[in-house]
Amino acid sequence: MRVVIVGAGLGGLACAIACRREELEVVVLERADEIASIGAGIQVPPNGTRVARQLGYLDKLLQCGVALEALELRRYANGKTLYRRTIKDRDARYGDFWIVIHRADYHDVLWRTCKELGVDLRLNKEVKSIDFEKNTVMLEDGDVVGADVLIGADGLYSTCRDVLLGSPSSLVETGELAYRSTLALDSLKALNDPLVDELCIRKQVTIWLGPGKHAVFYPVRGGQEFNLVLSSPDDLGHGMRRVDGKIEEMRENYKGWDETLTRLIHLIPTIQKWKLYIHPELETWTKGCFALLGDACHPTLPYQAQGAAMAVEDGAVLGKLLGSLKASTGDDMKQLIPEILKLYESLRKPRTTTNVTGAKTNQKWYQVPDGPEQEARDAELAGVELSQGLAPTGWRWLRGDYQAELLGRDSVAEAVEAFKGWKQKKEAGLVDAA
Repeated sequence: MRVVIVGAGLGGLACAIACRREELEVVVLERADEIASIGAGIQVPPNGTRVARQLGYLDKLLQCGVALEALELRRYANGKTLYRRTIKDRDARYGDFWIVIHRADYHDVLWRTCKELGVDLRLNKEVKSIDFEKNTVMLEDGDVVGADVLIGADGLYSTCRDVLLGSPSSLVETGELAYRSTLALDSLKALNDPLVDELCIRKQVTIWLGPGKHAVFYPVRGGQEFNLVLSSPDDLGHGMRRVDGKIEEMRENYKGWDETLTRLIHLIPTIQKWKLYIHPELETWTKGCFALLGDACHPTLPYQAQGAAMAVEDGAVLGKLLGSLKASTGDDMKQLIPEILKLYESLRKPRTTTNVTGAKTNQKWYQVPDGPEQEARDAELAGVELSQGLAPTGWRWLRGDYQAELLGRDSVAEAVEAFKGWKQKKEAGLVDAA
């Protein structure tokens, strides 16, 4: 079985690894002419770490990332701790590490693993069109690449999504942007500030919650660098993606916030502003032997730290389902691929939709305006236990059952069971053709 994946982002490469683990032939087509070191920090929550363990690249992640020990929410004005969750090495609640890592390092781990496994990685290959009947990809350079399975993993600005829909699709502006930067440990130490030093020692994600915006800080690269992300109301023009930000403007946006955070912000030498987009939920992710994954079909706000985790889950599930099909069927295997892709969609679509909704909910509760509602949220955080039921505010993120489902779910094991069920129904004549 030959799988062609369009896009060499985190989800696409994870899918390539998953398919090679199932001994499938894999080609990855990437539009960029080189693999550049872009982005800043990224979180790998336990469900994403579980995929890394299953696909065999977890040790590499741990070598260049940081396994978290805690998550802390602070009040924006004075830095008061509102809530602190301790995270053990392999958290008993969720079954695996919570890792923070530089996005470029994460991508490098996946890229190297793909090379080790013999994935055919092709750069400077931009998609022009897709022939769903012939299962071929036409490229801008004139090449035509055929496959048994085509996967569109080309991200937020997906060409594959537009081809599936039959016309260019419109992203939805969320009204927010993010300032993103990394700070070197040496520059932080040079402040000679005990509070900053204490923060840098901790292997934790620290989030300051404020009216209309919030800030996130955590270590990457073994604690030698730190990721700092500042959310802000979107003031970029319509359709803009990313621009260089103005330092003074950024500082003014966070004037009056916790003194420790303010000192971090004043260290930032340059900054980029990233407009945050989502996309309306798609009716379908698949057509024949073609399927979308990751941001191409379910882009999300970053406020549950699940965007990349959901994409690599997609890839792992696809690889497991396709491998199971190859291993357990005969000459009619390729005729059954559309059914397997529909099974993939049925497994992944509800989960990723729940994540998109949850991230929007976190956006609200992270950024409550000053007043009674904010006071109620802070009081609730002070006494919350994740084992409790629904909180009075309705903030689902505080529910133990919600966290367990989000972080503790084994999507690959679920795919194995779903395939068994599909096969049994197929053998009994209970599954219709796709």
